[in-house]
Amino acid sequence: MALLLPLTGERAALGLSMSRAAALAESDGKLMQLLDTGGTAEGAARAAAEAMKRRVAMVLGPLSAEEARGAAGVVAGKVPVIAFTNDMSVAASGAYVFGLTPRQSTSAVLRYARSRGIKSVLAIGDGTPWSAAAVEVAQALQGELGIDVRAITIAAGQPLPSAGEPPDAVLATGGGDAVLAAARNLKETGIQLLGTVQALDNRPSALEALEGAWIAAPDPKSFGTFSSEFETKVGGSPGALAALAYDAAGIAKALRANHQLDRAGLLGTESFPCVTGAVRFRTDGSCARELAILVARRSGYESVATSRGA
Repeated sequence: MALLLPLTGERAALGLSMSRAAALAESDGKLMQLLDTGGTAEGAARAAAEAMKRRVAMVLGPLSAEEARGAAGVVAGKVPVIAFTNDMSVAASGAYVFGLTPRQSTSAVLRYARSRGIKSVLAIGDGTPWSAAAVEVAQALQGELGIDVRAITIAAGQPLPSAGEPPDAVLATGGGDAVLAAARNLKETGIQLLGTVQALDNRPSALEALEGAWIAAPDPKSFGTFSSEFETKVGGSPGALAALAYDAAGIAKALRANHQLDRAGLLGTESFPCVTGAVRFRTDGSCARELAILVARRSGYESVATSRGA
């Protein structure tokens, strides 16, 4: 298999971290061919051409949507391409979108909220692409879940609108200051705060603000196990993208062990256990991912449920 990452250019440090994470999952380094994309679509296309020249059975990466389109165009469906982007438009190029998507996290937290009796949600957008996509998903799920979703876009620190009947819950689709401001505005109101993976924040002040919020994200215990291994064997703290590289390499290793390192094996496997949540690949280029439902506590995040893959 080939691993396509930016080993030069602005994101070289990230690419190096991801390559080291992948190496942890792949016990035989000779079976993983590391190729540099330079962080560009053109570089990814060249790396993919080299990978095909070497007759690899699967391509892991590249990182960004632009790189993935460049690589997938060269591969032309001859072997599977598991891209690390969360941009679902990349699926049209023939690559599988392996990144954690707004749909996965938003769907998971809304399904859990509905199971707990939530019937009306105010979705707050912050103007970022992730937030806009999450709001769109929330609105699209109204009929399926039997939940009323109203959407607004506000800046961090701006008070929530008070006109009309208050919602059962507020979905903060972004992260950082915007979600913390929403959390503080909701204190003592009885309105439940919902968050996507973007809301995760381990700072003590953030945990205090988010206390009681329901957030859909990868299980912190699984990530913690991976993080400890990475810190021990590599050094430093890995991020979510390093975990994706680790998971993708683990998937390729499992398929090779079963002599199914191909598209049929990828699509025919019911579920792959992953640090970022168990996944199942679909024919449309997406993947269903199981996420944990976390409740924010002042001491950290407590897992209270597991979503079905969305």
